[in-house]
Amino acid sequence: MIKVSDDASKKIVSMMQEDGFDAAKDYVRVGVKSGGCSGLSYELKFDKELGENDKVFEDNHVKIAVEKKSFLYLAGTILEFSGGLNGKGFVFNNPNASRTCGCGESFSL
Repeated sequence: MIKVSDDASKKIVSMMQEDGFDAAKDYVRVGVKSGGCSGLSYELKFDKELGENDKVFEDNHVKIAVEKKSFLYLAGTILEFSGGLNGKGFVFNNPNASRTCGCGESFSL
């Protein structure tokens, strides 16, 4: 399962509305791809449709779609939003990551 913090949920719902998506029926697509300084990097985008290999979760008023292959790397992750002095953005608190880069956008197992 992937969890969404209160702050991340509010930001996602707001951003979805700005981009013409409906948080009640559309999805936040979370994934992993090769790249980044630690080997793997996170992807986050909005989507209106599911693929046949997607796992779907709902937490804190957000529907999350994850391709099964990416889910192996993301199980147990908490998606948070940080708006502090060090910069704004989404943060993936991933218990599976053994190492992350300084910016937090990539990781390795």
